[in-house]
This record gives sequence, structure tokens and C-alpha cells, in this order.
Amino acid sequence: MPKRKDLNSILIIGSGPIIIGQACEFDYAGSQSLRSLKEDGIETILINSNPATIMTDPSMADHIYLKPLTTKSIIEILKEHPQIDAVLPTMGGQTALNLCIEADKKGIWEDFDVQMIGVDIDAINITEDREQFRELMLKIGVGMAPQATATSFLKGKEIAQEFGFPLVIRASYTLGGAGASIVHKPEDFDALLSHGLEISPIHEVMIDKALMGWKEYELELLRDKNDNVVIICAIENMDPMGIHTGDSITVAPAMTLSDKTYQKMRDMAIHMMRSIGDFEGGCNVQFAVSPDEEEDIIAIEINPRVSRSSALASKATGYPIAKVATKLAIGYSLDELENQITKSTSALFEPTLDYVIVKIPRWNFDKFEGSDRTLGLQMKAVGEVMGIGRSFQEALHKATQSLEIKRNGLGADGKGYKDYDQIISKLTIPSWDRVFVIYDAIQMGIPLSRIYEITKIDMWFLKQYEELFQLEKEISKYTIATLTKDLLLEAKQKGFADRQIAHMLDCYESEVYNKRTELNINRVYKLVDTCAAEFKAMTPYYYSTFEEEIEKPDGTRYVENDSIVTDKKKIVVLGSGPNRIGQGIEFDYCCVHGVLAAAECGYETIMINCNPETVSTDFDTADKLYFEPVFWEHIYDIIRHEKPEGVIVQLGGQTALKLAEKLSKYGIKIIGTSFESLDLAEDRGSFSTLLKENNIPFPEFGVAETADEALQLADKLNFPLLVRPSYVLGGQGMKIVINKEELEEHVVDLLRKIPNNKLLLDHYLDGAIEAEADAICDGNDVYIIGIMEHIEPCGIHSGDSNATLPPFNLGEFVMQQIKDHTKKIALALNTVGLINIQFAIKDDMVYIIEANPRASRTVPFIAKAYKEPYVNYATKVMLGEKKIKDFDFNPQLDGYAIKQPVFSFNKFPNVNKNLGPEMKSTGESILFIDSLKDDEFYNLYARRKMYLSK
Repeated sequence: MPKRKDLNSILIIGSGPIIIGQACEFDYAGSQSLRSLKEDGIETILINSNPATIMTDPSMADHIYLKPLTTKSIIEILKEHPQIDAVLPTMGGQTALNLCIEADKKGIWEDFDVQMIGVDIDAINITEDREQFRELMLKIGVGMAPQATATSFLKGKEIAQEFGFPLVIRASYTLGGAGASIVHKPEDFDALLSHGLEISPIHEVMIDKALMGWKEYELELLRDKNDNVVIICAIENMDPMGIHTGDSITVAPAMTLSDKTYQKMRDMAIHMMRSIGDFEGGCNVQFAVSPDEEEDIIAIEINPRVSRSSALASKATGYPIAKVATKLAIGYSLDELENQITKSTSALFEPTLDYVIVKIPRWNFDKFEGSDRTLGLQMKAVGEVMGIGRSFQEALHKATQSLEIKRNGLGADGKGYKDYDQIISKLTIPSWDRVFVIYDAIQMGIPLSRIYEITKIDMWFLKQYEELFQLEKEISKYTIATLTKDLLLEAKQKGFADRQIAHMLDCYESEVYNKRTELNINRVYKLVDTCAAEFKAMTPYYYSTFEEEIEKPDGTRYVENDSIVTDKKKIVVLGSGPNRIGQGIEFDYCCVHGVLAAAECGYETIMINCNPETVSTDFDTADKLYFEPVFWEHIYDIIRHEKPEGVIVQLGGQTALKLAEKLSKYGIKIIGTSFESLDLAEDRGSFSTLLKENNIPFPEFGVAETADEALQLADKLNFPLLVRPSYVLGGQGMKIVINKEELEEHVVDLLRKIPNNKLLLDHYLDGAIEAEADAICDGNDVYIIGIMEHIEPCGIHSGDSNATLPPFNLGEFVMQQIKDHTKKIALALNTVGLINIQFAIKDDMVYIIEANPRASRTVPFIAKAYKEPYVNYATKVMLGEKKIKDFDFNPQLDGYAIKQPVFSFNKFPNVNKNLGPEMKSTGESILFIDSLKDDEFYNLYARRKMYLSK
């Protein structure tokens, strides 16, 4: 039976600003859902307060409301659109669900005759209320850990006495494991119990016996109204129980599960899904399995909605879960829908993987000084990467190369730990770099049995690590001249980068590259096709690997490559890699728009990125998607294979920008602003010369490479000083210092973390107003798309400031200086495309802080506020298709738009929350006000100096 006839207009609730525990994966889910509804001719109305995402782009829904996610906003929208038939809340994470439940309790859906689809409130209540869930599971014969509910402190103490330690405390109705903790010792229990009760909106916690060391698995399921169920993906956590799945290294398909136990787990998951209610859509079920021969299975939890794992499972299998879940919510059944990749099989056909994926989370602990870096039940990661390979080893290497933490993979880069006690401590207390430390431990000779005893990571994974180390040891016996073809091919098949092999052989990376080219050991590209090549796939979604040559009967040898190169003119867009503080979803927004604009100009578009949570890695965003690390070796091989007209680097944040020099050196055309101009803007000395020549004022500054030079400069520049390293994003390592002791301490610390860096010391303009401008330049003309004034004073990172568009109290004289300086700098830097310039204003004088000739964090915000597709325009300028004068600019904004940063400090309770030049916010929301008399603006302005730290 096809879709329901009574659904013509649907409200979708988004997930709001990005926070730890709820990130870009819901932007991806929401975008897929909107596209899915559009295909069926359904009118879509969206509420989401996040300006940085593709989901809130005007092209995505028929009506978009960038409003706060409150029931007040919901009522306003329902009054404006009486035609709304239903609400779909499952695409916006816990935020959307909580809002939907609140509206339900207040009777809002009933008042406006709106039905909820895709979810069953009773199912949500059963799964969120841990006591009810436990009773149901026991009733249907599904095992669970001993657990009990406490709604008071006293009850919690009684339960602890009965169960004994270690215990797990989980707060009801929270996301990302908020309020959850493992309690090993009775003396820690009281504080953690109080915290859990406090953080739960219904002041309830579940206390269970901790299953420490058990293995953890997740299954992603879909069900339709006819009770057809498909299991899309089985994901195994490499980390055992005790670490939140969002902070765990995960692998698909499951690697260490016997077939018998897997079948049993499948049956249990389907049984659980059917028992919690009668709903159509996605479901995520988590299990613990005992690490012995018995393989006992215990249910942990079930989430009847799309989740973080659904985005990962969609990218891992090529099966678009959110898209299909939306179709099920509007009445389709699985057998009526086609598989989006093969176009010849149905959506009832379960995906089969002939490759392995490894997901590694990306943390940002360096932004939270003093934070507890131990991984546990509360999620702390800000993003994630995924590696695809023909083996676990290859996928693991590709994932570690994607993280962008200055590591080239596992081992073989001289950056491992060498101290026995430190290694043991890092294995014992799960830390963000444990994935690397396991290798260091094996290298040191610590036996696998000891590593297993400490970490409880399954012996199969540890043996995979050991094999990698044995191979490194073997290769190290050779030189580049004597290394055999077989060994080099094996190293490449196991994911070792050319850089790592060069480290083993003590030679240059280019020598390894040349040797493998000579020996014909070249990357080949394989399709992610959902069906292990049983059916022909229509989707150009690729990963790379290395294969043995096949010999034909006539003696010719070849390696099979699924990626067929066309003779069309092509453009490569480099993505921004994992989400992190300072480089978030706004760059994904820019990349997607870049791809769409290049396609409009008649180019075949090629996307390279490794972030499973985003729209840019959706298999039908670009003409071809290479799901590969944004890492030189991988990019260079793709470029050699595809031979594009050029590469766009200015839309992918610092990640893509950092590759500009290499691209330029290898003669690959950079589309838009040239590498020389990008470099000139980053090089403080040359940039200030350019400002001097153009008569543009800037704060006095100097460049230092040692602590001594910095101290000598301080005498000349006068305190306070702003110290910052070169070539970093999000204000990494920036600090305001007020005396020589602070200066010396910070410089020494910076040079230890980022050796050989040029440090910039600026005289800090105390009490100045900060503003920024974004513009598009075509080499001759400059169009300023927006000027924003920060509400907080100069010294707080622009990503952490509340900022207004247009400015609220800069006089005509100051505004004219900003416009003049922006135009002069954009032209002097030979900008082609986007540029962002930051200013400090003191005594009516406008000084330049910095200029970045690339897409900035604020471009999507300005585009949403003014309702103009600026990235599309800028891309067409970069490609030389259009000039500024060809566009009919028509920005529309009544009143003001305010960019409000959102912080995730609640994940790090002991951290100093003061704001300064280093960015700490994880996301942002947009607030529209009619006038400066608005209470919200007044509150922001009154608090503007509250958190300023020196």
C-alpha cells in the first residue's frame, strides 16, 4: 500500500545548535528526511534554530523557521500553517523528541489536530523510563543486568548497599550519557548519585550492576507498518562496556561474534522492537555480551528513533536509513521502496558488506583546560571519522589518518609513548589516544595477555595490532632499494601510509611513492554497494584499497578498478574532515553548496571527505564521493586518477587549506584564491607589509620563534599582549598575557606543543569593539555580504561571541573605514572567492586583526539571515563562470539577526568557563529581533563582560 493520502503537509523538528552528544548526524538525518518528503510531493515546514546547517537552507523545505525550539514557537508555526497534518520528531535527536513530548503533554498537537508520525510516544516513554523498560524486558524473556530505579537519594543508597560495587548510575530522559557514571568506590557514590538525580528532568536514576569488561554491540533496525523488519547493520564496539558508544571505536560488520550468538541477538532485537510498541521507522538496540565461551547476551537499551549510529550505519552500508524511515512514517512498506544504491533490489533487502568500516571519535580536550579526559559513560567526543578498507587493519589505519591530530597512522611516526608506567596508566584509564597506545605497548614488548587483562579489548583486535607491528619490524630490516614488492604491497594493503613506510626505511615519503609507482602498486577504487557486488550498483560512492594483480589467459595483468573516469571536466571539493571546535558543520554547508554550484556550471563534481555524520558524504550530493581521509597521499592518488580541472580548498576550513601548499607544489590548480595569496594572509610579517603599503592600521606586533625573542619583543610592544601560533584554526593556543612570567610560561608551553612555530605577539587593544566582514571578490570588484559587530569586547574569539548583523552601534565613519579596508585588502590579496576580515575598533579607529581568504564560520549565518545563496555565488566566481556584477544581490532582513554561541561545558564540570581568544563553543543558534529594545538583546549586552578572561 503506497503512502497515506491524508498527509499533505508535515512539520519537522530539527535538533538545534550542535552540542556534544547531538551533532551533525541529525542535520544529515533531517536533510535526508526533507528530501524524502519532497519526492512524494508533501509540503514541508521545518523549525530549527541552527544557522550553520544544510538542513535550514532555503532549498531544503517549503517553509523554514529559524526560531528557538520551544512550544511557544511551535504554536506560532501551527497558527501560521493550519494546513499541517502531522509532525515528524524522530529526525532531530533528543531535543526534537523532548520538545514533541512537551507539546503533547500541553495538548498542543490535539488543539491543532496534528498527529505524530514515525514514533510512538508510548514506545519512547517505555524506553526512557528505565523501570518500565526493565519490567517489559523481563516479561518478554530478554536478560538485563541487575538494576533498580531511584527517585530519591535514600532509595539510591539502599540499592547500592544491595548490589555492591562497581555500579552504573544513569539519569532518565537525558542524551549523550549526561549524568551517567561508573562508581567503583563507595566514597564516590553520594556526589555522583546527587548529580544524576539533579540532571534528570524527572529526577530519576537507574542504578545497575556494572558489566565491566563485557563486549558491546549495536544493531540498527527498520520496521514498516506490515511488521517487516530489516537489520541494516551490526556494529561492534572495540572498547568494552563502560565507555559511551559515541566515545568508542566501533567496527562494522561485527568481527568477534559467533554466528549462533549473532542470530540470537538479531531475534532478541526484533522481539524487543516489536514489544515496545506499534510504530514504523528506525530503531537502535544495544547489547552486552559476556567475553567467554558462553556469550551470554544482555540488553542495555533501545532507542526508537534515528540516532548517531544511524548516520554511521547509513554511510557504512550505503543504505540511507533516515530517508527510508521517513518513507515508512508516511505509509510506505519496505517492499514498495527501492534500494537507493542498486535501484533494482527493494529496501527490504538487507545490506551485505564486503569491506570493513572503523569509526574513531574526535575529541577536543585541549579546548577544555583542566577537563577530566577519562572516557566513560558520558560522551565527550565532538565529532568522528570513518575509515573504509578491505580489512580491519586497513580501515583502522585510514580512520587514524583521518583524525588530523598530527599522526600518520598507528606507529611508525616516532610519536608513540616510550615510558612503561605511562603506557600502563593510559591503558588502564581509557583515554582518547588509547587506540595508539595499544600499538606502543606491543612495541614495548608488553604481552597481549597483559594488555587484554587491563583493557578487556577482545584478543582478536589485539592480534590484528600485533600483526601490524610484526610487519613494521620486518620492513625495518630493509632499505628502500632492497624492499620487496610483496612486503610493500602487504604494508599498503594493511593501510600503512607512504610516510610511515618511509619512517621504517629511513627515507623520504616521495621515494616510497616512486617505488610503489615503479612496481605498479597503485590504489584502486571499490564501490560501496550495499550488496557485496551481487547486483549492479548505480551509485558512485568509493573507497580505496590495494589489490594483487590478476593475470588473464593471454598473460596480461591488471587490477580491477570500479571507478571509471569520464571525459567530462571535473572539479574536486576537499571536505573539512571530522567535526571539532573551531571547524564545525558550517564548513560542510559550504562544501555542499560548492558542489551544487560547480554542478550548475556543468562540471562533474567530486567530493573527498571522511566524516560519516554530514551531508557532504551523502552518496548523492556530488557526482562522485570518495570516502577517504583528507590526507595528502589519498588526495593525490584520487587527483591523479580523476585528472580534474582543479581543486576547491577554500570551503573546507583549515583542513583543506593546509593542503594548498602541497597541491600548488605538485602543479595542481587551486580554484579561486591562489596558494601564494592564502599563504600571504597567514604569514603575519608579509601581511603587515601589505597593510602598511595600503595605509591600513593594525595593532603593533612582532614575530618570535623562542621564549627569549618573545621577552625582548614584550619591551617594545607593551602589555597586555595577545600571543598566537601561526596556521591554526579556532584560536588554538591563543592567550592574552599581562606580564613577563605569564608570557614566558605560555610561549614555552606553545613551542612544546607546536614545535618550530612562528608565534605572533600583538599589542592587545584593551576595551576595543570587535567586528568582522565577509565579502566575495572576483579580482576586480568586491561585494561585502555582511558586517557583524560582536557584543562581547575584543579578546573573546569570534566563534564564542554573540554577534549582530548588521552592527548595532558603529557610526558611519567607522562603517566606512570597515568597507574601505575590506575592499582594499581583498583586492591586494588577489582574492577570488570568499574572504573574512576581523577588526578591532578603538577611539573610532579601525585596526585589522586578521584576514582569511576563505569561507568563514559566519558565511552560512549571513546567507540564512539575508536569504541569499552567497556560497553558490562565490563558487561561481572562483570557477571564473561569473563576475560580481553578474549577480543581482538582494539581501532581506528586517531588524537584526544575532549569532549566539552554544557551549557544552556541562560535559566538563571542573573546567574554567571563562572565555578568551581560544574558541570553546560547539555550535550556534540564530535569533531574530525587531529592534535593540528587545529584552533578549538587552540581556546579552548586559552580560557581555561576564566571562572575559585575561
